Amino acid sequence: MPVHDLTPQLRTRLSRVERAVGWFVIVATVLLLAGFAYYVYHVAQRKGWFLTKIPYFTYVRNAEGLHVGDPIRLMGFDVGEIVEIQPESADNEWARINEHNVAIKFQIKSPYFGYVLSDSIVRVATADLLGKRVLEVTRGLTGIVTVVVGKSGPPMILEHKDPKKANYITLTKDSYGYWVQADESPALSQRLEQLVNQVQGALPNFLRLTNQITLVLSNTATLTEHLDETALRLRPPLANLSLITAQLTNGPGALGHWLIPPDLNSRLQQTLASANTTLLSVGNTLTNADTNIVVLASNLNKTLINLAEITGNLNTQVQTNDQILSQISSAIVHADTLMQGLKKHWLLRSAFKDAATNAPAPSPRQQPLKAGKQQ
Repeated sequence: MPVHDLTPQLRTRLSRVERAVGWFVIVATVLLLAGFAYYVYHVAQRKGWFLTKIPYFTYVRNAEGLHVGDPIRLMGFDVGEIVEIQPESADNEWARINEHNVAIKFQIKSPYFGYVLSDSIVRVATADLLGKRVLEVTRGLTGIVTVVVGKSGPPMILEHKDPKKANYITLTKDSYGYWVQADESPALSQRLEQLVNQVQGALPNFLRLTNQITLVLSNTATLTEHLDETALRLRPPLANLSLITAQLTNGPGALGHWLIPPDLNSRLQQTLASANTTLLSVGNTLTNADTNIVVLASNLNKTLINLAEITGNLNTQVQTNDQILSQISSAIVHADTLMQGLKKHWLLRSAFKDAATNAPAPSPRQQPLKAGKQQ
């Protein structure tokens, strides 16, 4: 229905509704903008966009498990991030001799760079079982402060040509930062390879031990058979000895009465009774020993079977190790692709922008290379 066909009362109500809707849209827009501004401010505070950042760099043998954007840790805190990972020039003889194959540039935000002194080092440690590694800067104890920040003017950074002398230079956008020596531990793949080599070296000794256990069991079985034969051979002499003693203990006029006095006869009877009891105990002991040896042999057989299963499982894990590493590598590549896609998304693009004041300009590599040669 056209508006001019409405009654004055309906037109008044319609204008009020339109005014209320307009105010609602304005308030909702203001709240949306305020929430977005708070989100941007929170992200900026979390990432340290408003803080002063000082560049540092180090050299490592292998960049496996390290990526641009990974956090830098100091005393358990995330104090910065990696901004650049580049292979060192093949023409740098000093880097080649010292195994400085990869140059890593990172930034440390205020106020944590005050803990980094000239005796600080960068530890390259393993973060998880998937091959991830992190850079951890140790707190300096007796060294010289690497950065001096005044109330006015740009920061001053220690010249790494001679860290024992307090020679500071002005920090510029083209400056590559201060060199911190790295303490690098082997990567997870290298440790796994060493473990596999140790297991392969230990397998011959394990098989030799198995052969020795088999020989011991064979000797034990042979000894058991000999003990049974000895017990069977002792039964006839014992029976004959019992018969002779019975004849010697007849009534008066018997040979036993002539040869053995009454007191010696009673003692001999007691001795023979004790000997009979001892022989019975020996027979029972031999029977129990035979039973225990059979049980021991069965338990050792089960142990050998379990050891064979463990060896088979270990061999299977060693053979499938390459597939596990390839799957882990694929998972890391897919995760990196997901993060790059999230950075390019129109809704999250602003959260990954670098601050204009803190974005380091591409610096020539001549300065750290010359510095490294002088070292």
